[in-house]
Parts: sequence; C-alpha cells; structure tokens
Amino acid sequence: MLKSTDFENQSEINRVKVLSEALPYIQKFAGRKIVVKYGGAAMKDSNLKDKVIRDIVLLSCVGIRPIVVHGGGPEINSWLGKLGIEPQFKDGLRVTDAPTMEVVEMVLVGRVNKEIVSLINQAGGRAVGLCGKDANLIKARPEGREGIGFVGEVSNVKIDILESLVDNGYIPVVSSVAADEKGQAYNINADTVAGEIAAAMDAEKLILLTDTAGILEDYHNPDSLIVKLDIQEARQLIEKGIVSGGMIPKVNCCVRSLAQGVRAAHILDGRVPHTLLQEIFTDSGVGSMIVSSLGLNNF
Repeated sequence: MLKSTDFENQSEINRVKVLSEALPYIQKFAGRKIVVKYGGAAMKDSNLKDKVIRDIVLLSCVGIRPIVVHGGGPEINSWLGKLGIEPQFKDGLRVTDAPTMEVVEMVLVGRVNKEIVSLINQAGGRAVGLCGKDANLIKARPEGREGIGFVGEVSNVKIDILESLVDNGYIPVVSSVAADEKGQAYNINADTVAGEIAAAMDAEKLILLTDTAGILEDYHNPDSLIVKLDIQEARQLIEKGIVSGGMIPKVNCCVRSLAQGVRAAHILDGRVPHTLLQEIFTDSGVGSMIVSSLGLNNF
C-alpha cells in the first residue's frame, strides 16, 4: 500500500526531472529575445493571468529576454459599451472611427498596459510599459480598406528603446497603438505588432498565446493538432482552407516574421496553465511550431 510520503517523493522526483530537462533549453536561450503576444483567455482569466505573468518573470530570471505585446479587445468593448458606443467589425477588423480610437488608446495604453506592467513588477520582474508612439517605436500607416477608419499597419519599427531596455534587464510591455508621420493614432492588430517587433529585434522565438490548441487539421477535432510545420506547409494550409477565419492572420504573422529571420514561431493555447514554460523548456513542447524549413535543427 502506497503512503502519502510515496506520492510526495514521486512529486519531488518529477519536479527534479522537469528542472533537469529544462537545463539545455535555459542554456540555449540565455540572452536570446523571445516576443510573447499576450491576449485571449490568458488575459481575461485572473488565475491564468497570474500564471502567465509569473512565467514571463521566470523567463527573465533565467537570462532570457522576453518582450510582451498585448491586445485588449474585450476591455475595449466593455468601455465602448459604458460610453454608449456600439462596437463594429468589418472583415474581422474593429471599425475604428475617431471616438473609438480615443477609447482604444485610453484602454490599451492607459489601463491594460499599466496593469500588466504592475503585475510583472509585483511578481519580481522589472517591466516598462510602452506604446508604438513612445520613442517612435512603431510608425503606422493606414491599413487601406474602405470603411474601417483608423486601423493601421506597421510601416517601421525603431528598436533602440527596446534594445536599451532588454540589455539592462527590463521587460518591455508594448501596446499596439502607434501613430503616422502626422501624429494620427492608429489601432494595429497586436499579432501583427508582435511579429514585426520579433523580426526587427532578431528574436529567437515569436509566441502567440491564443484560445485554440494551435493549428488543427480538423477544426472540430482537438487531437488533429499539427505540431510542427514549415512556411510552405503553412501557406498551403491557408490555400486549402484548413487554416481559416481568425487563424489566417495569426499564421500569416508567423510566416512573415520567419521570412524576416525569426528562428521559430509558436501558436499556443493560452488557456493551458504554464503553456509558455512547457513550450520553451520541455522536449515535447505544446501547440504548433512553424519554422522556415523543417530541415533545420530547431528547438
């Protein structure tokens, strides 16, 4: 008959095994930059939020240089409702007229960003909040489609402020609001911002926390997860309609970052506790990893 101490001993052994397995990854990624796009359920659920924040601080503590990019759609919708503004969407994009843009900037830059910064600092990290306007980090241009207002794209990323922060042990937390050459503010998709920052920073990894297990061959079958694929396969999945809807811009974002030099892009289920650590520090990993070529030796 097993005693409670037997279970406790086994638990301790498992913890030691996990730490041992993590060592080569800690050694490999020490000093490397990893861009994490933080959003979805991991941002809404307070229990998950606490775990993600602690995981980001842990990455920093073992010598990895995380950069966090965040969204905040649900909170934007909440504040639009409080102000009597009806949220509108077109082709999956938030229609952002002038009043909506004011709310977007207020919520993302003034509330969500500062909350994440505060939580990281409370957990023992050293976070600094930024938006695209700060030190001209991101220059925006109009997305171009009719009827969507001040929805933007990234035209340029100026990384000196990010380099200075990560080189000195700080964790930059970036909200996806930026301005054009005339100072007009634009709302930019946070996945896109994360991908462009990852490329500009020559990041080791781009990690998107989502509300799905990853890229699925069959949307209705969670066991059909595609664990690893390359750029060509990712494009083919879009062409065949296997990747569809809201997953298309995420996969395109990953492909674009890889084409610009990022070593690996990951789409992870942010609803799973500690999914960041599982992906980075274990042999099996979780979610879907996209690489430029499957012939490369990617962690």
